[in-house]
Amino acid sequence: MSKPVSPRKVGDKEALSVGTQIRGSAQKLNLVAALIRNKPVGDAMNILAFSTKAMAVDARKVLASAIANAENNHNLDVDALVVAEASVGKSITMKRFATRGRGKSTRILKPFSRLRIVVREQEEA
Repeated sequence: MSKPVSPRKVGDKEALSVGTQIRGSAQKLNLVAALIRNKPVGDAMNILAFSTKAMAVDARKVLASAIANAENNHNLDVDALVVAEASVGKSITMKRFATRGRGKSTRILKPFSRLRIVVREQEEA
């Protein structure tokens, strides 16, 4: 006996990709995610490729993974895909310390973020 198959977390015409440990704050990543929400995937890839923000590199990798999942796992048409959802959340935070003068130290927080991208196949209108 095996356990039953878990239900899909997205709809029938949707594909999902999650970047779980992206180095940087969620606030900075959300600025990049806002650029691609509700855009066709071709436009979104171009926006991320030519963006000056450093977080765009990791966001582009997650978007490329979502497109590949849609094509290979769910047999969706790549040309009709739209970024339906790009949500950002906090992940782990590494704690480090920096030595300061007179024998003291201060805390350095190195945050990580999560990026969840859902692409949806949209009917040609």
